[in-house]
Amino acid sequence: MAYFTYIIKSKIKDRLYIGSCSDLNKRLENHNLGHSRSTKGYIPWEIIYSEEYETKSEAIKREYALKRIKNKETIYKIINKEK
Repeated sequence: MAYFTYIIKSKIKDRLYIGSCSDLNKRLENHNLGHSRSTKGYIPWEIIYSEEYETKSEAIKREYALKRIKNKETIYKIINKEK
């Protein structure tokens, strides 16, 4: 089973959210249905970046590393560098 670290962006506000999961499409659907307290105020969301990992722990470690970066410009540089 694959695991993912992802970044989603609100289509209505300049907001990013970083998370990890095993099913990207289902997780995005849950965000857009308002099932996540931290994202429901900024619906709709779109996936702008994702990385695939073999283990859940790898995906979570990467999620936490990205969340420690507080500067949006740095996050966008990471996204653009990986494309």
